[in-house]
Amino acid sequence: MLIIISDIHLMDGTCGKSISASAFRLFLDRLQELAFNASWHSDGSYHPIQEINILMMGDILDPLHSALWLETRPGDPGYVRPWTDYNLPEYAATLQAITHNILEINSEAIGYLKKLSSPAGLSLPPATLSGKPDMDSSQRQPVNVLLHYMVGNHDWYYHLPGPAFDAIRQEIVQAFGLVNPPGPFPHELLESTRLQSLLDGYEIYAQHGDLYDPFNYSSEQGRNFSSIGDAVAVEIINRFPLEVERRLREDVPQGIRDGLRQLVNVRPALATPLWIGSQLRQSNVGQDVQNKIKVLWNELSNEFLALPFVQKDNKPFKLDLVDGLELAFHLTDRFSFKTIDEIVVWARKKFNADEITFARHALKEQAFLDRAARFVVYGHTHHHEIVPLDSIPGTPKPTNQIYLNSGTWHTYFDLAVYKPEEQKFVPYQVLTYLTFYKDNERGGRRFEAWSGTFSD
Repeated sequence: MLIIISDIHLMDGTCGKSISASAFRLFLDRLQELAFNASWHSDGSYHPIQEINILMMGDILDPLHSALWLETRPGDPGYVRPWTDYNLPEYAATLQAITHNILEINSEAIGYLKKLSSPAGLSLPPATLSGKPDMDSSQRQPVNVLLHYMVGNHDWYYHLPGPAFDAIRQEIVQAFGLVNPPGPFPHELLESTRLQSLLDGYEIYAQHGDLYDPFNYSSEQGRNFSSIGDAVAVEIINRFPLEVERRLREDVPQGIRDGLRQLVNVRPALATPLWIGSQLRQSNVGQDVQNKIKVLWNELSNEFLALPFVQKDNKPFKLDLVDGLELAFHLTDRFSFKTIDEIVVWARKKFNADEITFARHALKEQAFLDRAARFVVYGHTHHHEIVPLDSIPGTPKPTNQIYLNSGTWHTYFDLAVYKPEEQKFVPYQVLTYLTFYKDNERGGRRFEAWSGTFSD
């Protein structure tokens, strides 16, 4: 049995809140049930499964959303950001501190996963001679649980080479009980023969999915380099609430300051100006406070847009992503928040920020085209979905090819698609996992998908 999860986004608490540990406890309960059900074969007999593999397919830890990236400013000695030279010692030191804090603050949640890899982590009733579960037996059949880690666009730092990053990865391996070696965690299957062999056995092609998001991945530079999305996250989404708290604490109501701390959970990132507008509108904030917030936003946005890392993607005489960011993030005194909202909606549509399905990319995967994969699995979008791709006639039954998205374990505020200019956001928590079977497990079933949504 194989389970795929992604996009849990465990953070250090300085810029946002991770999903509660109760989600992990719920997952363990469900896993026990899944393992028992998988032990029933298509002939009606019960044989306890011996092994479960869990693939954590990117954005499990989220070192991107941390205030520690903001402890230095441009020009300071030891200035470091996700996009600065990772060979400098300050880079690994910052990442190590953030990672250690994430593991510490989320130790209860991570502990539930680590428990699975311990000898007493997961067990099943043994089988009787007649192939039934012996529910009265005092003996239990242990199940070997193997945890694998791939990276996405929020935890790509664990893909970086070098001894300093090996030490950071070793701490992660120990915290989760991973089977990964301390070398670079894979971003694509071709980087891990172990994972490739495992997924081939289930006829699965899987990757995080950031390869198809130019906002969060540079196809020219590859996964060992930062993206424009990293700069937005650090310099806008992380920094703005902290600066409001520091500079405008006496002017901005507590409710708005609390709301701004949720910027990290607003999706997509280009909707953040809409979120700010919605908070101001719902709180009936006066024009004087709006102006102060706008001035501060402009200051931070101008600094962000002036970064050499951002400007390198600004192409002359061409409407590019940087131009879209300028339109989306720069608030001028001539524009009301209503007009700004309309500009942001246009910019998001112009640069495909509203794309929530990557199913069309699955149609281009070589594993789909040569029929090697029955299942193409991505994460990244946080949007769980199942899309039929093709059905190939055959005997005794056709081979169906399906795209699945592993969704997320996350608390976030999602922009409503109906009249987005009205700034309506829907808050909820989500927990999704995909389960795949082989060798007649689960009565011969090939896969299951479970997605739960809940709110306070």
